[in-house]
Amino acid sequence: MSFLKLILKNPFRSKSRAILAIIGIGIGIATIVALGAMTEGMVAGVDDTLHAGGSDFTVAGNENNTDSGMSQQNMASFGATPLNQSWVGKILNVTGVNSAVGIYNTMVQPQGLNGYLVVIGLDPSQSKFAELTITNGTSYHKNTSEMIMGKLSAEQLNKTVGDNLTLNDKTYHIVGTYETGDSNQDQGVYTSLENAQNIDDAKGNVSMIYVKVDKGADVNQVTQRIDNLYKDNVTTISSVSDISSMQSVIDMLNSASWAISLLAIIIGGLGIINTMLMSVMERTREIGVLKAVGWSSKKILLMIMGESVVITVISAIVGTIMGVIGVELITAMGIMNGLTPIFTITTISEAFAVAIIVGLLGGLYPAIKATKLQPTEALRYE
Repeated sequence: MSFLKLILKNPFRSKSRAILAIIGIGIGIATIVALGAMTEGMVAGVDDTLHAGGSDFTVAGNENNTDSGMSQQNMASFGATPLNQSWVGKILNVTGVNSAVGIYNTMVQPQGLNGYLVVIGLDPSQSKFAELTITNGTSYHKNTSEMIMGKLSAEQLNKTVGDNLTLNDKTYHIVGTYETGDSNQDQGVYTSLENAQNIDDAKGNVSMIYVKVDKGADVNQVTQRIDNLYKDNVTTISSVSDISSMQSVIDMLNSASWAISLLAIIIGGLGIINTMLMSVMERTREIGVLKAVGWSSKKILLMIMGESVVITVISAIVGTIMGVIGVELITAMGIMNGLTPIFTITTISEAFAVAIIVGLLGGLYPAIKATKLQPTEALRYE
């Protein structure tokens, strides 16, 4: 039998012990994969919202802005305070700005839905910013109680064109359904800006302003210009890192992922040490024979550590599958409320890296112990 085949076969001489080790490490790997997918999904979802309709950046209110006439408790998207609608014109007049469109976002819990329905208010003449594809019916009109539903929200609420939807005791008429390819938007509804404002009694306010710059203009220069002019009232957001509240959540998830990685290394390492030590003890006589026939200490070391890595790599595969299945089940149940997890090569690579580190660290001590066995003593071992 070749050296490689020996390494692949030896860990499973005691199947029950190997399976328990794989499951134990796999749970830690599954958690790392799941948290990584949720973090990536959150970042991608927010980024899609920030750059809806191909906008270059978004303008939102900050904690110093008090001209909206709304209480601090009534927060807009990403925890920013709402802006008075007049800010759309102010931003539009800034040098380098090509177009500026205000929208109002709110969330309502309609009858028949466990979670919340995102209501997006946008002037129908500016619907290009939403990049909506009407799949059935027509778009909504201004100064009416019309709205269009995303493909996913229509399925969840079992609604179609011609039906009515009651939100906060007001009835809206569904005139169309749309699809964007973004699950966050497809689980919501679009209506006129005035309708969305009225749901929160926020007449004259917008949650954010989508901005496109002139062709050839430098986005950073334009955002800096707005910051210089209006930094006491508004903030420009080009990426998730510009949103302190969102960045805090992402940092928390990343910290949790690193903490779980460290925990997986410690617990998994102890589990592997125990597994491989038991394996070395059971194979003392065998190792003595191998040394007696000329195997070097280095080769014994590589064999034991290789067996340890084999177990942890299999744990990484099992854990990754568990993580993917677990997240998909949670998503299917609607618990994640519109968040679409994204599994990236980076997330999977990190999980496998943790598994390999566990294998190397956990297998090191048993491997060293195996190399120190004297052939004569090992051969006498019963």
